[in-house]
Amino acid sequence: MTIAAERPKSIILQGGRHAGIRRWLWSVAALVFLMVVVGGATRLTGSGLSITEWKPITGALPPLSGAAWAEEFAKYKASPQYQLLNEGMSLGQFQFIYWWEWGHRQLGRFIGLVFLAGFLVVAFRRLLPARQTVLLFGMGLLLGLQGAIGWIMVASGLQPGMVAVAPVKLTLHLTFAGLFFASVIAFATALTPLRRVEPARGRGMAWLLLLLVFLQIALGGLVAGSRAGFAFNTWPLLDGGLIPPGSQLFAQTPFWENFVDNIVLVQFNHRIGAYVLFALALWHAWRMRASVPGSGSARRATAIAGLVLAQSALGIVTLLLVVPLWAGLAHQALGFAVLAMAVVNATRTEQAARA
Repeated sequence: MTIAAERPKSIILQGGRHAGIRRWLWSVAALVFLMVVVGGATRLTGSGLSITEWKPITGALPPLSGAAWAEEFAKYKASPQYQLLNEGMSLGQFQFIYWWEWGHRQLGRFIGLVFLAGFLVVAFRRLLPARQTVLLFGMGLLLGLQGAIGWIMVASGLQPGMVAVAPVKLTLHLTFAGLFFASVIAFATALTPLRRVEPARGRGMAWLLLLLVFLQIALGGLVAGSRAGFAFNTWPLLDGGLIPPGSQLFAQTPFWENFVDNIVLVQFNHRIGAYVLFALALWHAWRMRASVPGSGSARRATAIAGLVLAQSALGIVTLLLVVPLWAGLAHQALGFAVLAMAVVNATRTEQAARA
């Protein structure tokens, strides 16, 4: 009996049966990736608080007349961001930031509709076993929760004295986007049959790398939320030291607030996280190439190491240039590309271990 014949039939046959479902899921993943980039642009242009209400249905229509624009502008003028940061802004300037936030919300609605349409087709035509259909339903709930978290995040920036959203809530919003993105990619990858039997090697490290990528994205969210990237714009040291002279990692009370609001610790943690992730990715790639050369596991491990290297270099460039729009967006986008590769690697490694 050949090796291929010994593999479970589900792994061999599901590729042809579920090609349409896979295309749908990869399309959703691509839309979420685009959403992350648009969300980053919305944040970096200061546009996220331009729409001060959450109207899931009627909010899909933008202002269509001069009076409607004046009404929206008046609502924004009542916000702390306008009064403390943007007082004197013209209507044209307001429209610029409004369209960024409106586009961000419309893309979110579109993703929800695309996912819902695909799910209904899968559910009513019974294209997948009940367990997998229920899992898709849970992913839909996660997507809906992500939308609600988005509004909670915006609402935090509309509180008195605030000119931006709360860092923790921005991080939560980004992390949940990553969770949904990862779940879609994992599902699509699991429906894709293995082309050949792979050695069940590096399973623990694959999951550890995925966990560290998630952690690094969360730390990056805290950097973005606290605007820590606009300070200490030197590398490899922070303004001449491992810790900037005269600064403290734990200067605030209570203790936990340092991890959110102390920009010294926030940036320090993100840097250390990058070093640890890069070191482990390199070690994993070396080990896979040495133990199972030419295998899918070795190629994926090498790809992850290369992506982490590119992401680290881009992060340094973004810092040294004091976060220009193009670099900030590229850094966020490449971070999700690393996440996608780490998810594929962990899913494939798990498949190999169970085959």
